Amino acid sequence: MIDMRMDGRCALITGASKGIGYAAAANFLKAGASVAIVARRRDVLDEACAALGKQGKGKVVGIAADVAKAEDCARIFATAEKELGRVDVLVNNAGTHQNGPFEAATDEIWQADFDLKLFAAIRLSRAALPKMKERKWGRIINTLNSGAKWQRFGSAPTSVTRAAGMALTKVISNEGAPYKVLCNAVLVGLIQTDQWVRGYAKEQADGKVKRSFEEYLAEMAQRIPMNRVGTAEEFANMILFLASDAGSYVTGTAINVDGGMCPVV
Repeated sequence: MIDMRMDGRCALITGASKGIGYAAAANFLKAGASVAIVARRRDVLDEACAALGKQGKGKVVGIAADVAKAEDCARIFATAEKELGRVDVLVNNAGTHQNGPFEAATDEIWQADFDLKLFAAIRLSRAALPKMKERKWGRIINTLNSGAKWQRFGSAPTSVTRAAGMALTKVISNEGAPYKVLCNAVLVGLIQTDQWVRGYAKEQADGKVKRSFEEYLAEMAQRIPMNRVGTAEEFANMILFLASDAGSYVTGTAINVDGGMCPVV
């Protein structure tokens, strides 16, 4: 029998006011955990905390911060420890879809992407790992995308920063394994989140889209063997599995949760 309970555990999740991060937080709360969620906007964060408070009996803490800044990462972790008591699970989920031709990516674009996607994960994992090792239990889960394995045309800088995130996952897993600290990556393909709602709205405003949102998603789904876009909840289910004792012998791996879209295993 698979046990995915998280009673008494405490999780810190970045990029969690909406989408995948929010769904992961809801899953943890339903499984008995307490959560600290991070987002930049206080108003959206407060709305998310209010809604999440109905998902379980665990404590919900909202931390308004920018994970791309080193000083904010230090404050995030210190606040989470103070409010929750400890951090058993770290989910590095913050990120954006920054793609374009290699030659068009300026130094500023590259640096911003590395700060948001890679250095945030480095800084928060570096803060979490020592105490997880002391307690002989911990989980670090990095949300990446299929660009980490499959570098398509016009995918700079995301494919590079996500590939670095996959290497970081392996490095941490090797060092944490003797202490029962597990580190894995979960790779997203096309998941229906607020990001795609915003993309659809922008294309509508630009006059590029003359179809419904459902038709828009159906067109994207043509690239997926399962012929549908996934949900944030489906992706979050894998995060919960890896964080729970049900995933106690899985570490150092990068799992595609994409309906079969990525051609690389």
